[in-house]
Amino acid sequence: MKGLTIDYATLLPALLPVAGLVLVLVADLFSPRGRRLPWGIAALATAGSAVATVPGLALGGGSTRQTFCLTPVGAAGGRGTLPTVEGLPQVCLWQADALGSTLQLAAAVSALVCIALAWPRARRRRPDGGTREPVEAVLLLAALAGTVVVAASRDVGTWLVALELATLPVIALVALSGRRSAAAGATQLLVTSLVSFALLVLGVALWFAATGSPFLTPDAALSSAGAFSAAGAPTNVVLPSVSSGLVALATVLVMAGVGFKLSLVPFHAWTPTAYAGSSVPVATFLATVSKVAALAALLVVLRAVAVLGTPALLAIAVLAALSMTLGNVMALRQDDVVRLLAWSTVAQAGWVVLPLVSISALGVGASATYLLTYVVATLVAFAVVAVTLRDRGTDGRTLAAYEGLWQRSPWRGGALVLALTSLAGLPPGVIGLVGKVTALRPVLAEGWVWLAVIAAVNAVIGVAVYLRWLRAVITEREASAAGEADGASQRAGRTVAAARRPVVVAGLALSAAVLVVVSVQPDLLLRLLG
Repeated sequence: MKGLTIDYATLLPALLPVAGLVLVLVADLFSPRGRRLPWGIAALATAGSAVATVPGLALGGGSTRQTFCLTPVGAAGGRGTLPTVEGLPQVCLWQADALGSTLQLAAAVSALVCIALAWPRARRRRPDGGTREPVEAVLLLAALAGTVVVAASRDVGTWLVALELATLPVIALVALSGRRSAAAGATQLLVTSLVSFALLVLGVALWFAATGSPFLTPDAALSSAGAFSAAGAPTNVVLPSVSSGLVALATVLVMAGVGFKLSLVPFHAWTPTAYAGSSVPVATFLATVSKVAALAALLVVLRAVAVLGTPALLAIAVLAALSMTLGNVMALRQDDVVRLLAWSTVAQAGWVVLPLVSISALGVGASATYLLTYVVATLVAFAVVAVTLRDRGTDGRTLAAYEGLWQRSPWRGGALVLALTSLAGLPPGVIGLVGKVTALRPVLAEGWVWLAVIAAVNAVIGVAVYLRWLRAVITEREASAAGEADGASQRAGRTVAAARRPVVVAGLALSAAVLVVVSVQPDLLLRLLG
């Protein structure tokens, strides 16, 4: 390989978070006690990353934005020198198409909302004279950079490193809250991440053994050790057959490794503990950006093996069925809204991988569609929880704290209603219904009737999960004269509180606006995914 070409404009979605990370470190040297400056830099870098993905959203017809491209030439090896193959296309380590750019955009917007929810409440110093905001901002930007890179990486080295970069900083963010529950959640997340990494490395090793290529591309899947792709190869080059068994096993191992990060059953044990022990912004990041990173990593592999016509995988069907069922049943028992959203993540992860029983373009597109539907709705739900916690303290974590929310704060209650109905797949959350129908199409196309029945049953159970919270939100309270006076006092207190948390409210407004747009125009999301 020679003739490395680099297009920095294509790399901007990843370069800007890295640049923001460096600026935060430099700013901390000159202003070590600043609390809002690190988050301000992080917000600008994240917004810039989101804007930098826009050129990739217009790609269609299989077009990609590529960089780090290598020109193949004769390669010297232990058995001699392979001849140059004229007309063989370049191998590019970074490829971002419409689907990949949309996932990058979703990660950047989700991170921006998380930054708004984490915005410091005041400029006062900590008792020890220092701040942890620079550390938190650096960790968040590092995880975002890993998420952006993994969505576009096409070689196993970058893919593995980027996926772990998207995971390890989040473990530190969970632990930084300092509570005992946070330490337990961070420990569980660390242990599962190590097991996940081991499975991913084993899957990559089997991939290399089967294909002889370090690239996660369709051409690599069609080749074997030391052979070129059939496209453009001379007629006298004999292409050995691909070991489909090893490729299938590698895919299953990658699925298991990513299953830890997606919170699929039985790899989900860390999820309720980590969510409950984290601050709400970190839990939001775990539920959104981390899930985008995990699915993006999985789709890179599945899009490579789809060219082989791999049959539907029973392992994916079992994981989807177990995750949906256990997640919904456990969510029905929760009164803590953060734990409810944690178990909801487990159930929704089953829906995310459900279409992947069809390893095809249809399955990949349906999976990405459902993930984005879940991410947008979950962002709104967590944002409402964050605003409520700032108003009511720890009492805001219970379902009872949301009784009459529609009356007390119509816009906040309306946002939560739209989020919950989207997760349940009910009107007015039309995008949730579209996501579920889209997810079921590949399942029925592959003839998995029993899996479709289980999904339909879980859709009904999921409605019951979110209706518990929804009923509290829309419940009307009879107010006496004293109650009305108390309500007026509460409204005045909320006005003062809102003045103190404009950035948090802006985060809720941004996520709610996105959810409204995709609910009114669900086809916009489908067009973005190409």
